[in-house]
Amino acid sequence: MKGLLLLLLLPIWTSCLLLLSVLSNARPVPLISTISAPALSPEHEPVSPISATTAAISPGMQEVRAEQRHHSDKKLLIPLIFTSSALGIIMLSFLFLWVYRLKSSSNSVQKSLQNSGPILGRLNSLRMTTTKNGSVSVIEYRLLEAATNNFRESNILGEGGFGRVYKARFDDNRLAAVKKLESGGQDAEKEFENEVDLLSCIRHPNIISLMGHCIHKQTRFLVYELMQNGSLETQLHGPSHGSALTWHIRMKIALEAARGLEYLHEHCNPPVIHRDLKSSNILLDSNFNAKLSDFGLAVTAGAQNKNNIKLSGTLGYVAPEYLLDGKLTEKSDVYAFGVVLLELLMGRKPVEKMAPAQCQSIVTWAMPQLTDRSKLPNIVDPVIRNTMDLKHLYQVAAVAVLCVQPEPSYRPLITDVLHSLIPLVPVELGGALRVTESSHPVGPKPTAN
Repeated sequence: MKGLLLLLLLPIWTSCLLLLSVLSNARPVPLISTISAPALSPEHEPVSPISATTAAISPGMQEVRAEQRHHSDKKLLIPLIFTSSALGIIMLSFLFLWVYRLKSSSNSVQKSLQNSGPILGRLNSLRMTTTKNGSVSVIEYRLLEAATNNFRESNILGEGGFGRVYKARFDDNRLAAVKKLESGGQDAEKEFENEVDLLSCIRHPNIISLMGHCIHKQTRFLVYELMQNGSLETQLHGPSHGSALTWHIRMKIALEAARGLEYLHEHCNPPVIHRDLKSSNILLDSNFNAKLSDFGLAVTAGAQNKNNIKLSGTLGYVAPEYLLDGKLTEKSDVYAFGVVLLELLMGRKPVEKMAPAQCQSIVTWAMPQLTDRSKLPNIVDPVIRNTMDLKHLYQVAAVAVLCVQPEPSYRPLITDVLHSLIPLVPVELGGALRVTESSHPVGPKPTAN
């Protein structure tokens, strides 16, 4: 800052020195010598005849010449003063502009921290780290320890093969979810880095926001915005068995999950394949707004070569071509989305045990009945049975059938799925359906299986 200021002021100082130099050289020297000349003794200063004659003929000639030279110097000084003043004004203007932009940039950073979520706006001890695609906050371990009450069991929100998720309450009573990843070797480390890299640059209403991360010894932590209603899996298959999810809420969740997936496939460059889309990775906030989460297995299009990408996913959601041939595309995510749509429709798990050593997927079980309109109402989740327009039910079933086609090329793009769901969701929930258009349930009451 000081160096730049000196650099900007240097031309002004140079101009000032130049002006002083010009002023010192612009004094009327001849006039002074003429005035002092009579004081000189003739014996020390001999006067030539020519000089004496000239002085006798025109005694004021030397004064006139000195005056002319003085006027000439004044004419030179005027443009020099003007030029130096203009240069000074320009330099000062640039300096003020630079200071203003510096302050504006600082203010914008502060505002972005305040608006970036419940943690970043509050904690001043954060530092930023640069990832491949963006930057993300590093949160001190002591803050996470205090916010989770030393990772007390009563604060556990969920648990899985990766570790546990804790509810965190920070000093200003703001909440977050802290995922504690137990040490799992190189794969766990790679998934952690992958999630941080991707979520540091992705911003979308239907994709979970990463507030920050922490590495403490061998343990890694990811800090997310808190989703008060947990996962879709918990809502559908947990103690409530979907009782809080009406038909319209389920369609809203499907629509928002499709919007998040469309952003990954169509608006990220390069496109992102989630690779582990499932009901447990669709999180719901207090208003049942849905957000995709868990990007540890996500890959960018072009990097999904069978040779360098380990086969991963969850049984029941993995597309057959990926499971059998390792072929991974955006259509693999569309297949998984179709399974989630069936879960919402029927309230069943993606894979259910038929016998101790026998399992059946929801796709295998439901496919024959999804295409039969007389049987379709009977397989709908009892919680929402007879609460929707049958035309809408047929349409959702048709979309689900297309999404879970064994042949990837027969599956629609997620954009097409999105456009099919928008008319089924009420306007107030983010769709295009007018409340007056929502028909009362029609058709006979379904019979038991």
